Amino acid sequence: VPFGAGKTLPATLKDLARLMPVCAGVRRWGSAALDMAYVAAGRYDGYWERGIRAWDVGAGILLVREAGGFVEPLRPFDGPLADAGNIVCANPALFEGFAGIVRSRD
Repeated sequence: VPFGAGKTLPATLKDLARLMPVCAGVRRWGSAALDMAYVAAGRYDGYWERGIRAWDVGAGILLVREAGGFVEPLRPFDGPLADAGNIVCANPALFEGFAGIVRSRD
């Protein structure tokens, strides 16, 4: 669960409820840049977070994209930092499915 997730906790818990039945597990190191670096390195398949700051994900966006992965806002068609810091990234093989789960609404 993200640090200080007071405002985003309900949405994050709903995301987890949709994601957990279809994945092997969810891990988080507590640093958006590190989690995104792990996506770029292939250690994680995907990452998402709500309410993250540009300085927390700027380097991660570069790493994921340079490694061939995809980074988008949770609302499609915005820039990755335009959606109030709501971001999703994953490797190319899993991005559409992963983003679809995290983006879906109950």
